[in-house]
Amino acid sequence: MAYNAIQDNIYNYYLTAYTPKNAGKYDAHKRSELRSIYNSIIKLNKESPLYLLPNKKESAQFAVGLKENARELHMEIASLSGSMDSRELLDRKVAYSSDEDLIVARFIGSSSDSDKVSPLDIEVQSLAVSQVNLGSFLKNDSPVALPPDTYSFDIGINDMNYEFQFSIRAGETNRNILNRLERLINNSRIGLNAEIIEGEEETSSLRIESQTTGLKPGKNGMFSVSDEKTSKTSGMVSYLGLDYISRAASNAQFTLNGIPQEAHSNKFIVDRFYEIELRGITPEEKGPVGIGLKADYESLADNVAQLARSYNSFLKAVDEFKISQNSSGKLKGEMAGIASLYKNGLTDIGLNLGEDGNIHVDKAALSKAIQSDDADDRFQVIKNFAQQIFRKTNQISLNPMKYVDKMVVAYKNPGHNFANPYLSSNYIGMLFNYYC
Repeated sequence: MAYNAIQDNIYNYYLTAYTPKNAGKYDAHKRSELRSIYNSIIKLNKESPLYLLPNKKESAQFAVGLKENARELHMEIASLSGSMDSRELLDRKVAYSSDEDLIVARFIGSSSDSDKVSPLDIEVQSLAVSQVNLGSFLKNDSPVALPPDTYSFDIGINDMNYEFQFSIRAGETNRNILNRLERLINNSRIGLNAEIIEGEEETSSLRIESQTTGLKPGKNGMFSVSDEKTSKTSGMVSYLGLDYISRAASNAQFTLNGIPQEAHSNKFIVDRFYEIELRGITPEEKGPVGIGLKADYESLADNVAQLARSYNSFLKAVDEFKISQNSSGKLKGEMAGIASLYKNGLTDIGLNLGEDGNIHVDKAALSKAIQSDDADDRFQVIKNFAQQIFRKTNQISLNPMKYVDKMVVAYKNPGHNFANPYLSSNYIGMLFNYYC
């Protein structure tokens, strides 16, 4: 298979520059949505004329960059609104707790779910705790009271057994052995944390704690330490006292709307809408902690400012190609046209359109608008603006080639063209055309 070196670089540019980006929660789509995207691409190609790209490398880089930046702005608006519907930008809800010292709540649903959410009353009897093994306190400078040899012991955790081996040399002190075991356990990354505890009269002990809390059904502990069936010399566990459980793991005990409940962790999800974090035990003199929803006006200023930053970042990315791609000015003009439709309303809430097309945030005016009595009416403009940008970025993502400099070779015969099922996108074909 022969391929063109320049096009090979384009493909590698695509892989190294864009694939490392993590997919967000709004990248996932239903089957019907994917079918709609596919049908839109087919329709675009059905009407698209035949064209040539005069500078293939620059065109490919611009098309890839434009698509990814449009997708990023698209997802940013979706994240601010809490769903793929940009109209919910001002309808976001936030969870509140009547006592955040005891319980912290976070709303993880969408604004459309707020009518389905019921308030909660939670009373905490005990928190979930991890298991702690605390070894014997030994003199730091005293020689190890075991003969030099290769020793080993087993740690059982999450139905897995791990064997640890190490050697004791003649003259080694207790503290040397504890330091070595601390590093050995921590570097193994098996879900345990080891720490040396200083005692009285220059003694020290090895403390081992599980990284997770709670107990699974049928389990007596989170982990166990033993050298009864180990492959090397035994005796180290009893000498250091590593099998002594100073604190047993236990689940969180609480009542949810008066019904007793328990959880393995102090952080859990209730009814798919609340993420609850237990931080303390409810005092007897206090009643249950109330959890509910309220309008998220406090974060509205941050959301609006973030929208402006994302919009400006998109325009900056387009400007980077204005020398190599004259058609990029067409896109910037279209974006500026959308913004100009809402210029007066945006200015009224502290968003000023500059001559460069960017949106500049007046924090004082924005804060004053949020605190006004008619905030809902005044901020309707940002919802409409976000909705238009949301639609525009979707169009750009579907057909970034619309804004690439190209030479039209022939237009398709109106009314007699047909959709080619094997041609999913000229944008995709541009990347792989020179690999065959």
